Order: sequence, then structure tokens, then C-alpha cells
Amino acid sequence: MSLLSRMFRRTSCIPFSAAAPASLSTACAVALCALVLAACGKSEAPKADDDPKVSGNTIQFPASVKTLPGIAGEAAKTGGERMLSLPGRLVWNEDKTVRVATPFAGRVTEVLVQPGATVKAGQPLATLTSPEFGVAQADARKAAADSAVAAKALARQRELYGAGIIAQKELEQAQADAARAAADLQRTQAALSQYGAAAAGAAGVNQRFALRSPIDGLVVERNINLGMELRPDQPPTAPLFLVTDPTTLWAQVDAGEADLSLFKPGVDVQLTSAAWPGETFAGTVVKIADYVDPTARSIKVRLSVPNPERRLKAEMFVTAKLPAASFKGIAVPSKAVFLADNRNYVFVRTAPNTFERRQVRVGVTLPGTTELLEGVKDGETVVSEGNLYLQDILRDATAVNAARAAPAAPAAKKAQ
Repeated sequence: MSLLSRMFRRTSCIPFSAAAPASLSTACAVALCALVLAACGKSEAPKADDDPKVSGNTIQFPASVKTLPGIAGEAAKTGGERMLSLPGRLVWNEDKTVRVATPFAGRVTEVLVQPGATVKAGQPLATLTSPEFGVAQADARKAAADSAVAAKALARQRELYGAGIIAQKELEQAQADAARAAADLQRTQAALSQYGAAAAGAAGVNQRFALRSPIDGLVVERNINLGMELRPDQPPTAPLFLVTDPTTLWAQVDAGEADLSLFKPGVDVQLTSAAWPGETFAGTVVKIADYVDPTARSIKVRLSVPNPERRLKAEMFVTAKLPAASFKGIAVPSKAVFLADNRNYVFVRTAPNTFERRQVRVGVTLPGTTELLEGVKDGETVVSEGNLYLQDILRDATAVNAARAAPAAPAAKKAQ
């Protein structure tokens, strides 16, 4: 029902008496005309046309559409590679690390170095009072005295034998005694020198034993205190001192069986750490384990990691990365390629609001990256987010055009 009809219907329901004045009828007629003119003067505001236009395989959004939410693109580039990422852990370089323990029982009387101190080979780290070491000193002194007595006795026997006073048998016995004494002296002195100590001299048997560093390095651990009783047959859970050269570390990496062929001695590996985001550190494969962990089904791979600035620390977790595969074609994100009618397609942004669907030929597929052999050139922008939305627009437009063309065909035949 039109606005004018509704207005006449409402006014017809109002009873007018015969005695109603003519002026009232005239006023109602004027008001009715004014309402009709006002209703006829209203017009709806034109709506903006934001619908995309489809032409063949091209979708163009109007210039009024400033942003296209849900649609994102990435530039295609030539060549791609798969980077293998494996978890790892940094440890001390065991070729340049020593864990100092005591060969003698005793009590700690002095601690000479603290963690972080740089030491030289043979430098004392701590001092112990050790009765066992005193016994070793006494044995060395007795062996030295016995060797001196045996040497003098041998000299006298030689003089007597030269004068024809003693028999050759007695000379040979003196020579054997001197040799045994000299050997005993060498044994006791070697035992002391093995532990970095010399035989007791003028000071006698002092029972003072010094724990010494066998190498040049840095003291990174100290697990010894004054007054501690030490026994070599009951070693502590941790070394008394740990001395190492931190300028070179090892990285222990767990590699899968399928990736074992990528690891060979001398292969360079990149390491990343959460402690230094955005930075990489070099590593070199030096050793591959000869067995597979039966539980994790992984193989231990050891890397040598230079650490001249000592920014990397032992027991840090790292990620080892190395190229696993590569190709020379056009690389695009794998999510940019979609399948339609058993063919592979991508949408290429040819203008700010224009997208073209292209059929492509797929080559090598790596995790997250796909090689395209045809259809896309280097530098073109492919749609990585929203390509299925664009495909729906293209499919709907194709269906509409097909529906419009269907009635036209029978009409053309009838006209013939």
C-alpha cells in the first residue's frame, strides 16, 4: 500500500458532521497535500559500490577500498633452501679441561684461588696438611740417604778390588746394592714430582701438600673450603677445582637418523642461542657417535665452538642449523599455492587492489617453502593469506556468469 493510500485511509475514518465548518475541510485538504509532497520528496542516499569486479581470472577491488583485511602477500624470490634445526647444549672442551682432585688424604689449610681466576700450569690452588704426603716425603728422604750410602760403599769396594783385597763377587754385590738404592730413589722422587711436589729438602718432612693446576686456564668451579677433610677413597660429588680454557667450547647436538648423512667431520654449522637473539655463532663437526640412543633414536654429534669473547657459557641451550636441501627456482610460501580442479594456482598482486590467478608448475617442496617452475617471476608479490577468499570470489562470479549465459542460448536458437 502506498503512502498516499494509507493517508487517505486514515483520513476517511474521521467522521465529519454535516454541520462541520468548511474551513476545517479546507485545512485537512491542505495538510494532506503537504504530507504527500513531503513523502514524494524523500530519496535514499546512494550506496557506495565496494563489490569487487571480476574479469576472467582477475579480481579488482574499487579504489574506495583502502585496506583489504585478511589478505597478505610476500615477494617471490629466486632460490631457496631447507635449514635443519637441531637442539644442542654447550659443554666444556674436555681436551682443555681438568678436574682437580687430591691424591692424598688431609685437611685443607689454605685456599689460594677463587672462581674466575686465571692460573698457569703448576700454580698452587690450595694447600693441605697430609700425613700420607709426609710418608711419601720420608720415603724419598730415606731413599736418598740409602742411595748415597750405597754409592759410597760401591766406591770403596772398587778401590779394594783394584788393590786385590776383595773378590769380584763382593764388588758385584756392592754394585747391585747401589743400583737398588738408586732405583728406589728414582721411584720416590717420581712419585712426588707426579703430584707437583719436590722431595723434602732442608725443611724436612713438612706434610704440606699443594694442589696444583695441571694446565693453563680459568678456574670456573671451586668446591673446597678451609678445614675440609679430604680422602681420595671417598671423593666428593664435584671436583675440588675445575680448570678449563673457555675460549673453546663443545656443543653436543642430537641428530636424527635420517639427518646423519648431513654431518661429517669438518662441516660448518651455525648456532643460535636465546641469550643472544639475532646472532649466530660458528661451529665445526669434530666427532659423530658410533651408536644410536635406543630411547630417543638420536645420534650425538660433537661440535667445536670458538668462544674468544667468552660470551657463550657452558650448559647453555643452543640450536644448530645447517642447510639440508636447496633449489634454484622461484621460492614462494607453501600456503600461497592452492589446488583447484587438480591444478595448482597462486594469486599474484598485479596492482594495489588487483589480483590475478595464475596456474603454476610446482617443483621441490620444502617445509614452509615451495619451488615454482612456471607462472611467477622473481620479485612478484604472491598472496600468502586470503587466497581462498579470492578463489571464492572468482568461483562465485564464474557461476553467476554461467547462469546468465544459460537462458541466452535457448533464446538464440528460437530466434533462428
